[in-house]
Amino acid sequence: MTNAGWQRLLVEPPRPERVRALTNAHWLVVASVCVGAFMGQLDASIVTLATPALQEHFNISLAAASWVALSYLLTLVAAVVPIGRLADAVGRKMLYIYGFGVFTLASVGCALAPSIAALDALRVVQAIGAAMLQANSVALIRLAMPPGQVGRGIGVQAVAQALGLALGPTIGGLLVHLGGWRLVFLVNAPVGVVGIAAGLVFLPRSRQLRQIERMDYRGLLLFIPVVVGALLTLTDAQHGSLLRATIIVPFVVALAAGLTLHWHTRALLRRGAEPLLPVDLFARHDFSRAIFAGLLSYLILFGMLFITPFEMERSLGWRPDSTGLLLTILPACIAVSTPFAGRLADARGTRLPTAIGMLLATAGFAIVAAAPASVAMVAVALAIVGFGSGMFTPANNAAIMTSAPAARASVAGGVLNMTRAFGTALGVAITSLAYSTAGAGSTGYRVATGCLAALAVLAVVAVLAAGQHALPTGDESESATLHGGGFA
Repeated sequence: MTNAGWQRLLVEPPRPERVRALTNAHWLVVASVCVGAFMGQLDASIVTLATPALQEHFNISLAAASWVALSYLLTLVAAVVPIGRLADAVGRKMLYIYGFGVFTLASVGCALAPSIAALDALRVVQAIGAAMLQANSVALIRLAMPPGQVGRGIGVQAVAQALGLALGPTIGGLLVHLGGWRLVFLVNAPVGVVGIAAGLVFLPRSRQLRQIERMDYRGLLLFIPVVVGALLTLTDAQHGSLLRATIIVPFVVALAAGLTLHWHTRALLRRGAEPLLPVDLFARHDFSRAIFAGLLSYLILFGMLFITPFEMERSLGWRPDSTGLLLTILPACIAVSTPFAGRLADARGTRLPTAIGMLLATAGFAIVAAAPASVAMVAVALAIVGFGSGMFTPANNAAIMTSAPAARASVAGGVLNMTRAFGTALGVAITSLAYSTAGAGSTGYRVATGCLAALAVLAVVAVLAAGQHALPTGDESESATLHGGGFA
């Protein structure tokens, strides 16, 4: 290929003129972005129903099988912020479309993986594609929506992400029953083709691109071993004595990297440079408490989705497809309660819906932790946790974004995405540890859900400690979110 041909690949194609002329063209942008938002989160959770099948197919431990999910989630944690900054410089539409291409090709590779090591490696590549989708989604919507509708567009995208995360186990169970675990990944191929086509036709070209900001790569290289070391310690702690090299070494690495990251961040601040972690935002108590509550909410939601299939299939004898259908209760309840939560947050601020939502989640976990194992109790708990998550998530996301200054909205959004991925990864690690340590079976399930109930109580405390946030509307919302460019 000639130089001109390569350069053409780096130029964003315009939308067809007839698409630009449509009065609802902005909603076509939202619809296109929601495809990527849904699929990115779906693949974070879809392997939960495939985990028992992967464990049997490759003859590996639960801890080893859980890394099929963790490798994806950890890559999202590390990649979403730097990719978001890159998109502001090279083009959001271009990175979004190429992200769908990477995601789709890696999905096919996952379906053909000959070993667990190959599958984990391909999941890393798949997550890089997903990060290219997720890092751009909010920015694409912000700059495409007309005044007064930005919040609605972002709300629709948030629902698509929440439903993708919650529906993953349901869809995964059906696919495992129909064609085995490989079909869980292969199904992404046709969706990827649709996503690429929609992006080419409906997404506008980027305007007013910024220069590439100097990235704190040293901070990123220190942050990764902190997260990986902590999760390795948790996942390996379920196997016997804690005084083993496989636990001590990653713990020491995580601790050393964390201390070094702290010193490195302070040095950058003294020089007036911007570190990887936005210290100025975390210094705001309302922001840090809302982020902490959000972290716990994703942890407990994904922990419930991860651990319930083991109870249903191994203790109660259900098939994966039947378990998947049962888990549909949770996303259905999220979809029902989310609109009500948005209206309540608009009228009363964010504290009331977030507190109600997390109290409901606490009650759901307490039911299955205290009651004898039964399908009815699990179904009731899934419904209550779903209603609680639907009440909590949109309002808490709004609290996070409104507690950050308008000029730091992009950075706050990056922290929110990173928190979502890290929380779901912790959900896998903590519930896997609790389940295995308690001896698996129904006893392990009750212990794991009891831990989730305790963490939900902690989230309630964080919500009540955070300040009340009234949501901006109309021109106020636009001025806070449209400060960075435009589209054509």
